[in-house]
Amino acid sequence: MTFRELELFYHLCENPHVSQLAKKIGMSQSAISLSIKSLERKLQEPLFDRIGKKLILNERGREFREKTYRHFLALQDAQNSFRDEKLSGIIKIASSKTVGNFIIPELVFDFLIQNPQITIKKDIKNSSQIIELVHQGAIDMGIIEIASHHEGIVNEQLWCDTLVVVTSDKTLKEKTLYIDQLFDKKWILRESGSGTRELFLNTLGDMAKELEIFMEFTEFEEMKTILQKHPETITCISRFVVAKELQRGELYEIALKNIDLKRKLYLIYNKEKYKSNLFYSFYEYLKKE
Repeated sequence: MTFRELELFYHLCENPHVSQLAKKIGMSQSAISLSIKSLERKLQEPLFDRIGKKLILNERGREFREKTYRHFLALQDAQNSFRDEKLSGIIKIASSKTVGNFIIPELVFDFLIQNPQITIKKDIKNSSQIIELVHQGAIDMGIIEIASHHEGIVNEQLWCDTLVVVTSDKTLKEKTLYIDQLFDKKWILRESGSGTRELFLNTLGDMAKELEIFMEFTEFEEMKTILQKHPETITCISRFVVAKELQRGELYEIALKNIDLKRKLYLIYNKEKYKSNLFYSFYEYLKKE
């Protein structure tokens, strides 16, 4: 089997439309089909089911991809290192909403300025979703707000963050209170699966049972709008998210007694993942920031 045959096979694993792949790489559909048939002949088994105009990866194709893809990436990385010392390739990352909206964009931009020949595909999910994507090998790395306890995943502390309890109620901005003195407010919290929510409730311990969650939110702007319009509402959120609103006096941080809402942000990746030069370069770049 040839390097080109394998390369086309992995492309079609991602997108089964031969016509789209042909247009993307400037190769005829018939040439792609012949290459795949050549690979299947050498393996003496079909790797795809032909359904309409699509090539659908079958069970043997999935097994072949699982057993060979890491080795192919290693070979590709070696080829690139001999051909060009510059970084090249595609890296897939996912980060939690806080990191994805307020930290990662500028870092990715700066890294791409330094390495214009690479592509970074980024997505925003909650922490539990990212852990599952890393476990499945669907992304190269994730940045989340809680440590993963999955035995197949590596956790490394990346940055630190602080959660703050905020409201638009001016009468609370000069006070220092115990957290349970605020339980009569209308609490709005992130959705289940959010690292922010999990840390806050875990920090409360047994007191969390007494906290009535009035409403859940997924979007930060939704949360800010509700807080600003309704002074009786309150939330716990990363300082990164509300930094501008606190500075402009649109929201107020409530000083709390005897509670620590500092947290670590983690970089996670699969233990079995092949770590290319691109992976290590981006990894080291994030660790330095």
